Amino acid sequence: MGKGGRIACIFTPYVLTIASAICLVLVGLGCTQKESTTLTNLHFFRADLSNFTSNPQITTDILKGTGLDQQVADKLSELLSNSKSQLNVKDFYLIGLWNYCSGDKNGDDFKVTYCSESKAGFWFNPVEVWHLNGTGVENLFPEELQKGLNTYKSVTKWMFVAYIIAFFATAAEILVGVFAICSRWGSCVTSLVSSVSAFFTIAASVTATALYAILTGTFNNALKPYQIHGNMGSHMYATTWLAVAFSLGATMFWLLSSCCCSGSSPYRSDKRSRRVTAEKAPYTYERVESPYGNTPYTGHTGANVPMQNMRSQAYEPYRHV
Repeated sequence: MGKGGRIACIFTPYVLTIASAICLVLVGLGCTQKESTTLTNLHFFRADLSNFTSNPQITTDILKGTGLDQQVADKLSELLSNSKSQLNVKDFYLIGLWNYCSGDKNGDDFKVTYCSESKAGFWFNPVEVWHLNGTGVENLFPEELQKGLNTYKSVTKWMFVAYIIAFFATAAEILVGVFAICSRWGSCVTSLVSSVSAFFTIAASVTATALYAILTGTFNNALKPYQIHGNMGSHMYATTWLAVAFSLGATMFWLLSSCCCSGSSPYRSDKRSRRVTAEKAPYTYERVESPYGNTPYTGHTGANVPMQNMRSQAYEPYRHV
């Protein structure tokens, strides 16, 4: 396979690598611009407070499984109600990789009005964002919710680092992939970089999916009496898992190009083999002496063949070598 064939061979993994990089960029851009509906739809988690009930009919059945008793539930309701009415707590909050966005809800329409500044290792702290600092509300949270928030805070930092490494490894894969056109060694090096990219892309996506799935369940269970709901953003998870699929596909094709696609020209070896065949001449013939000497060939009938017809009708034996 020549250079043109090798370029065609690495075209597929190169395109897959670029597609994975685009998906990772979109994950990073999610919830960074309030004017862009496309980007605000890219969020890991949404907390919906639009149906918040300040004085819920808290019964034993409602409190069952939340970790709250009647007194704590009433106190928490009072704090949340004051925060919602006096401190301009928004109808919903969207959580991205770098920051959060908030806004107002009108029916099924979520209008983003504010996005916080981007911060490395960001995690959403409801006590701080909902202006509950100093109220002691964190001591009123059920133990399950407190543990969930503490786990979320710790794991978010690892998830952020994993996404950053995945992005830079993918960018390096795009650059190194240019050298894969030249040789299998280039493909081999690119395969190693691609493996690192795929590993951290998978790790980040698995972490994000598991983390926010657990947080959503804990959030909904603990705040169920107040009609505060949380759900996961389907667009963000579709994007991050597409990045995983593209990254894995690129890695497989890079490995294939390092094993099967050679950049050397086939014509040189063909010419060499043809020269060897001509020198050895395995199927040529050599003339041998007639056992009859100068005796004219008479044929199978025994009749003499005239000398003038010898050259046109005689059979001349050859030896195979």
